[in-house]
Amino acid sequence: MPVLTDRQIQLISAIIKEYAQAAEPVGSVEVVKKYSFRCSPATVRNEMARLINMGYLEMEHTSSGRIPTKLAYKLYLQEILEEVELPVLSEVALKQRLWPTRYEIAKMLREAVIALSDITKNLTIATIDDGFVTYAGAANMLDHREFFQIEAAKTALMVLDNYELLDRVFKKAPFGEDIRFVIGDEIELDKLKRCAFVFTPYEVGTKKGYVSVFGPSRMDYAGIIPALRYTKKLIEELGAS
Repeated sequence: MPVLTDRQIQLISAIIKEYAQAAEPVGSVEVVKKYSFRCSPATVRNEMARLINMGYLEMEHTSSGRIPTKLAYKLYLQEILEEVELPVLSEVALKQRLWPTRYEIAKMLREAVIALSDITKNLTIATIDDGFVTYAGAANMLDHREFFQIEAAKTALMVLDNYELLDRVFKKAPFGEDIRFVIGDEIELDKLKRCAFVFTPYEVGTKKGYVSVFGPSRMDYAGIIPALRYTKKLIEELGAS
């Protein structure tokens, strides 16, 4: 891949942040104004054109704005993202919710996804490798424009009812990493090409599976990842007690 300049990396980061907030293609003028670029909108437009050619940005229909691609999100997650610390109150609430169910893994996962959906404001999913799936926060999808089209929402709900499909999605990501991602066309479902799974594997005794947050590709990774990581930690610690 071509080497990116500091300005190009800064531009990718700014477009991802702006697109996450507004859910609208991002133009050069708002980027320059809001993110303190020391160059003109014309220069930013030229950089955007280069980033389109490099595969980091794309145009949506005939809009003059740009949106991030899967490649941009991968770069952001691997090299740019600064995680936000999970509030202590959220940690305490999670532990209190999971503690009474610590001897029953299915019930504990059920409580985990409910708590995680409250924290992340997204759909959350947990599986056990014997084919068990539980989820919470499906209504949160309707807060995101990516699911305003009924076919996208139906496809997402269909995935929830298909353990084998979910398992295939989770196994697409590289093994050995704590937090894993499947973004955009990696899901291999056309209606979900603007979506992403963020997930982590867990093991409790002989049981193992995944805990996941599902939502738009533009989701708040900085806050979601710490919440997901802490949920995994609790499941493994409480399940082993």
